[in-house]
Amino acid sequence: MAKKAVSTKKEKTTSTEQEIPKNESQEVAVTPTFNKVEAFSLLTDFDVALFRSGKHYRLYEKLGSHVVQNQGVTGTLFAVWAPNAKYVSVIGTFNGWNRGEHPLNPRWDGSGIWEGWIPNIGNGEVYKYFIASNTGADIEKGDPYALRWEHPPKTASIVWDTWYEWKDQDWMKTRRAKNALNAPQSVYELHFGSWKRDPSNPERCLSYGEVADTLVPYVKEMGFTHVEFMPIMEHPYEPSWGYQITGYFAASSRFGTPQEFMYLIEQLHINGIGVILDWVPSHYPGDAHGLHRFDGTALYEHEDPREGYHPDWKSYIFNYGRYEVRSFLISNAIFWLDRFHADGLRVDAVASMLYRDYSRNAGEWVPNIFGGRENLEVISLFKELNEEIYRSFPDTQTIAEESTAFPGVSRPVYTGGLGFGMKWMMGWMNDTLRYFAKDPMYRKWHQNDITFSLVYAFSENFMLPFSHDEVVYGKGSLIEKMPGDEWRKFANLRLMFTYMFTHPGTKLLFMGGEFAQFAEWNFEKSLDWHLLGNQPNKGVNELMKDLNRLYRSEGALFDKQFSPDGFEWIDTSDRENAVIVYARKGFNEKENLLVVLNFTPVPRSNYRIGIPAAGTYVEVFNSDKQEYWGSGALNGEVHTQAIPSHGKENSIELTLPPLGAIVLKLK
Repeated sequence: MAKKAVSTKKEKTTSTEQEIPKNESQEVAVTPTFNKVEAFSLLTDFDVALFRSGKHYRLYEKLGSHVVQNQGVTGTLFAVWAPNAKYVSVIGTFNGWNRGEHPLNPRWDGSGIWEGWIPNIGNGEVYKYFIASNTGADIEKGDPYALRWEHPPKTASIVWDTWYEWKDQDWMKTRRAKNALNAPQSVYELHFGSWKRDPSNPERCLSYGEVADTLVPYVKEMGFTHVEFMPIMEHPYEPSWGYQITGYFAASSRFGTPQEFMYLIEQLHINGIGVILDWVPSHYPGDAHGLHRFDGTALYEHEDPREGYHPDWKSYIFNYGRYEVRSFLISNAIFWLDRFHADGLRVDAVASMLYRDYSRNAGEWVPNIFGGRENLEVISLFKELNEEIYRSFPDTQTIAEESTAFPGVSRPVYTGGLGFGMKWMMGWMNDTLRYFAKDPMYRKWHQNDITFSLVYAFSENFMLPFSHDEVVYGKGSLIEKMPGDEWRKFANLRLMFTYMFTHPGTKLLFMGGEFAQFAEWNFEKSLDWHLLGNQPNKGVNELMKDLNRLYRSEGALFDKQFSPDGFEWIDTSDRENAVIVYARKGFNEKENLLVVLNFTPVPRSNYRIGIPAAGTYVEVFNSDKQEYWGSGALNGEVHTQAIPSHGKENSIELTLPPLGAIVLKLK
C-alpha cells in the first residue's frame, strides 16, 4: 500500500503554553521537550469538516497512529480526538511512559483533535495517550483508532499498519454473485477461541494461521458458503465472547497480528468461502483504557445514564446523535470491508439500539423529540451506514440481528427502510425450537408453530439463525432440546435441519450443531470433535454436508428465497398426523421441489399428496437415510397418478419416514 503524501505545513499551536501535569511515576513534574513533536497533519480542513458533520467515512486513514516520513526521517504521526482535554501527550516504552516528554498539539480549528509527529519510532511501539482533562482528571487511554493492541490483560495500543499483499483477487472480482440475495448463503458461525484448541494443550487457543490450516478445509468439505466470526475485535474480557470491545479497529492480538487474520480471510476466499464479521455498535465496556469518559467527559456516550448506560450488559451506549461519534462508527464498519476484505457485517443487538426504552422500565428512559420510544438518531445512522456500504462495497451484505417487528429493516432506504441486506428471523427460530421441544404425540395441536412463519416470511429478507445464543446459559445444545430416546433425538434434529434448509431464507448455524454436540457451548474449551467417531453424530454431519449440497445446487431453494413466488403450500391440513407439504420454486419451473415433513415417529405408507405437475418424481433427499443413522425408509422414483388430491389433478403415493423429511424433484 502506497503511503499518502503528508503535509508538512505547521499548524498554529499553543502547545508551549500547556500546563504539564505531574508524572505519577516521578517525584517531580517533568520538563517538556517540545522539539520532539512536530506539528503537521494528515488531516485537511475538508477532513475536519467531514468529521465534525458526521460524514467522514474513512477516519482510520487520518486519526490514530501512522508511520510516515517527514523530511526524510521516519516517525509516527499521532492524532486523537479529545475536545475536553487541556493537555494530551503520547506515552510509551520509547519515552519511559513520561507524560511530559511528547505532548501533542491542539488543532487551531476547534475540532478537539490533538496531533503530532514523533521521529524515529515505528511499527511495534507500545503507547497510550495521557490526557489531562478540563474536569481535573488525569487519564491514560488506549488509541480508539489503534490497529493493534497488547495481548490482554495488558491494555496499551501498538503502532501498526494494515499493509498486506492480498492474493484473493479472483474472489473479489466474482464475489458479487456469491453474496447476492438470490444466491445460496449458508453461514457457519463460530467463536474463534473455542472452535478448536491445541490438542496437546487445551488451554491454548490456536492462532489465525493455525485455524486457517484446519477451518478452511473443514468448511469447504461441509459445504457452507460463508463463515461468520463472532466479534474478532480487541476486547479485554474473554467471557464477553468479544461483545465488549475496546479496540474497534484491531483484530484481537490473542490470535496473532492483523496480517495473520488477513491471511485467514484470504485462504477462505481462495477456497470460495465468504467471511462475515460480527460488528457491535450497540455498546462498549467501561474499562479504564477504553472509550468510556475518554477525555474525562462522556465523549462517546451520553452523560445521562438513561441514554448512555445499558442495564442488560452493564456497558455504555454510543451517543448516536453526536456527529464525531457517527463518523467513528461508520468509519469502523467501512474499515473492516476495506482493509480486511470482509464480505459482510452482522450487526449485533439492533433492537436495543432502535428503541430508547429497550429493557427499561417507565421513567428509566428518555423519549425522542416527538415523545416516542424510537431512537431517531439510530434510525438515521443505520440508513446512512447502509447507504455508504452499498455505495462503496455493493458486493457485500449487512445483516441485522433485530428481534422486533420494526418495519423495513431489510428494505432499501429509498423506500423508507433501514437499508440492511438481511435480517435474522428470530420469530421463526423461537417457534421452531418450541415446536420441536414438544413430544411428537402433542404436536398435532401445535401445527401453527411450524407454519406461522410463512405468514410473514417475505416481509423482510430473512436469514434463519440457530446461533450461539440458543446453546448457552442453560438452554442446552440443539440435540438436547429434542425429545425422546437417542434415536428420536437424532431423527428430530435431522428433520429440523431439513425443515430449515427447505424453508425460504438464507441459513446460519452455530458451530457444533453440524455434528450434534451434546454439551452446551463453553467458550473456554474446544468443541467435542471426538464425537465424529460416533455413528449418530457422524450421521448428522453427513446430513449437513448433503443439505448444503442440496441448497447450493437446487435453484428452487434460493432463486426466489425472499419472494412469495418461490413458495407454495400444498397441504397444512393434516394436523392429526402432523404432516406438512410445500413446494419450493425457482426461475426454472421444471426444477421445482416438493418437500414433505413428517413430525411424528410413525412411518406412513401409501400417503397420497397432490402434485402440481404430472410425471416421474425422484427423491433427491431423505433425512432418514441409513448413512445419517436413519431407518432407511426411502422412496426412490415415484410416478404420478391421475387421482385428484389437495386441489391438484394428479397425485403420488409416498412412504413417509418416521420423524423424517423427503424432497422430490420432477425427473
